[in-house]
Amino acid sequence: MNANTPALTLALWQCPYAGNTAEALSRLDTTAAQARAQGAELLVCPEMSLTGYQIGAASVAALAEPADGALAQAVATIAQRHRIAIVYGYPEHNAQDQPYNAVQFIGADGEHLANYRKTHLFGDIDRAQFSPGPQAPAVFEWNGWRLGLLVCYDIEFPEPARGLALQDADAILVPTANMVDFDEVQRVLLPARALENRVFVAYANACGREGDTTYGGLSMVCTPMGEVEAPAGREAELLLVTINPAALEHARRSAQWLDRRTDLYAPGSD
Repeated sequence: MNANTPALTLALWQCPYAGNTAEALSRLDTTAAQARAQGAELLVCPEMSLTGYQIGAASVAALAEPADGALAQAVATIAQRHRIAIVYGYPEHNAQDQPYNAVQFIGADGEHLANYRKTHLFGDIDRAQFSPGPQAPAVFEWNGWRLGLLVCYDIEFPEPARGLALQDADAILVPTANMVDFDEVQRVLLPARALENRVFVAYANACGREGDTTYGGLSMVCTPMGEVEAPAGREAELLLVTINPAALEHARRSAQWLDRRTDLYAPGSD
């Protein structure tokens, strides 16, 4: 990031899951138009936003596609139509095993800029449907911002966020499907991840019911000082937040990075 990097307006789409992919794409098209009309440059959707999350291994496998499949092409068309970048979740085909729980970033021009596969699987729900991603998250650049992608449970571990911070990430985008009984993630862990790494954390959660599960909403953006910007409630909402490079510069002046004892952190260190 440099002094000329512009502020970035994010739209976090907190929504219940659609009944099928056609409905999901139709709703995405409508929401992308609304977000752009309100000034958003980037729309972040929940985890597995195009298919539903807890839909069973057979359904996940049937709907899984490669990163450049029909769903990705449909999202690219929506992004181009409304001139807004989109982060969305989908099941990515895996020729060797169960699909990956993936998220993809598509630019406003329809270009596929980043794809990430969830590395930390949450309990029996994830393990019954997905394979763990084999690669750590990587930073990519867009509109002067250095961005990283994580999925839901990944942000609850220090290492993925720190790994992105060590790659000079400015913001971490987190599509998620966090349940109503786990509000400590939003209350404690998200501000901590933002503060300890001096990055923005944007967390777009699902809401409503899916089968026997109720998702908790409370989507939010945390600043590099761990402050929460206008969190959403429990119901469906399109949350707009503008993040500013000046906040990063200010936060990083007091960062603890120079005092890290990296000689003690390697596995097997005495």
